[in-house]
Amino acid sequence: MGKYQSLSRKAVKEKSRDVHVAWRGIGCIMMLIIPVISIAAGVITIDYGLANKWTIPFQLLGFPRYPDWFYASDGLMLLLRPITYTRHFYAYAVTSILYMILLGGIMSVLYAFMYRLVGPPQYGPLDVPPPSVKLKKYKR
Repeated sequence: MGKYQSLSRKAVKEKSRDVHVAWRGIGCIMMLIIPVISIAAGVITIDYGLANKWTIPFQLLGFPRYPDWFYASDGLMLLLRPITYTRHFYAYAVTSILYMILLGGIMSVLYAFMYRLVGPPQYGPLDVPPPSVKLKKYKR
């Protein structure tokens, strides 16, 4: 028997490691909604910018162009045909990715704030309480 162990230990309730069903549902919905919102916002932003003569890099405008060996392959062209006939596809894609990063960052900050408010306590039942030391300001 160790010097610092007591004979009776408190039974610690084992926490479940599973994610709550509501959080799984919210995560699934966000994985579907955020790309849809960002793609729609990207298309609207680029169309508005072109209508109001914003300076958009000319490399992003126009129809996408692939290497010559893509056009020789029927399978690749079958997959890429919708992208090939989309005008300003690169501008839409870049703007959509920027919106996804922005929306993902906002959702992360909101989730961290909510988790801080309603999450588990910082210290568990077996943790030592934080020291309550009051320091005086050092003066010479």
